Amino acid sequence: MNAAVDPPTFHDVAALMQSLGRAAVGAAEALARANTATKDRALGAIATALRARVPELLAANARDMDAARARGATGAMLDRLALDDARIEAMARGVEDIAALADPIGATVAEWTRPNGLRITRVRVPLGVIGIIYESRPNVTCDAGALCLKSGNAAILRGGSESANSSRVIHACLVEGLVAAGLPAACIQLVPTTDRAAVGYLLSSMADFIDVVVPRGGKSLVARVQAEARVPVIGHLEGVCHVYVDRDADLAMARAIVRNAKLRRTGVCGSAETLLVDAACAATHLAPVVRDLLDAGCEVRGDAAVQKVDARVKPATEQDWYTEYLDAIIAARVIDGVEAAIEHIGKYGSSHTESIITANAATAQHFLERVDSAIVLHNASTQFADGAEFGMGAEIGISTDRFHARGPVGVEQLTSYKYVVHGNGQIRP
Repeated sequence: MNAAVDPPTFHDVAALMQSLGRAAVGAAEALARANTATKDRALGAIATALRARVPELLAANARDMDAARARGATGAMLDRLALDDARIEAMARGVEDIAALADPIGATVAEWTRPNGLRITRVRVPLGVIGIIYESRPNVTCDAGALCLKSGNAAILRGGSESANSSRVIHACLVEGLVAAGLPAACIQLVPTTDRAAVGYLLSSMADFIDVVVPRGGKSLVARVQAEARVPVIGHLEGVCHVYVDRDADLAMARAIVRNAKLRRTGVCGSAETLLVDAACAATHLAPVVRDLLDAGCEVRGDAAVQKVDARVKPATEQDWYTEYLDAIIAARVIDGVEAAIEHIGKYGSSHTESIITANAATAQHFLERVDSAIVLHNASTQFADGAEFGMGAEIGISTDRFHARGPVGVEQLTSYKYVVHGNGQIRP
């Protein structure tokens, strides 16, 4: 387990990060050779450790929550940070779900035989060492560690200072599981200092050790990682997610989906931030949907048409259409049909998750084909933008990249591939 560093100087941080990097490279080699049974045994022991340490986890999280409240953290931030019995159990189940997934390593992606008799196979392999930088949510420590383990990658985790106490206990559970299965503890390392110099050093000076960086957090964190990293990055800047209520939408369905998409959990990246309502159904659908949100305590910022339906609606500014609130706030406007919805999403969206509510299959198909986001849904809440809901067990994040991984980043997305070629004496003329 990592020892605390207090207080670190930049020289100390450099030495610390170099040490973590060297250990990770060695552990990655051992983990790449580990068979499925060994990895799954480690994951099972991790789930057991999480359940055994519930009181310790809750006590550590209480310290994090008290500190966050003292700093004046928002309600959304506190929600992301909080652990309770149900969330800890969900972490443990998520680890078990990851264990139940097929092992991607060594799986054949494609194979073919050339006219000259060469037999070519494309086979999945680990990425190597993954650096993961994240904020607030302590469950990311568990999800990221378990996903990297299953996909055969060593991980260097750098969580936010807000969740430092919680993450240390979760990391202890991860190490307990690794050791129980006979794997190196360095397969999953937690950077043991909250010094921000550690992030800078990881991004700028560890290309010899780290193969890819995955950021998970707010726009400023992800932008910094993408700007400073000297290795490839898998990530997204923000989730400006839209729900479009089409003229052929069932009203009861629209009310339920919009309310859930915005308010189930406002602090997740799949929370809807903009509501678009077709002008053709505004007379019947707009007021009920908007009032549901207002009555539930959600602030609505709308265009002139939306403001007319309820005095509580505040005027929307141009900036609102670009904003990821991560709070009980939504921007709303009336637009002229599906083409206008697609145009709005293309201009203001972040290529994350968008949903259309309609009973018209042709309109839905047009929307799904034309909207170029990582996740597009028909008649479903944007809150399903989650690896666990996709059957992936868990996710490290939702990638809006078009290179390598897109959408939920699970075990399969944390792999690369190599070509294995079998011959029978062939030489090239």
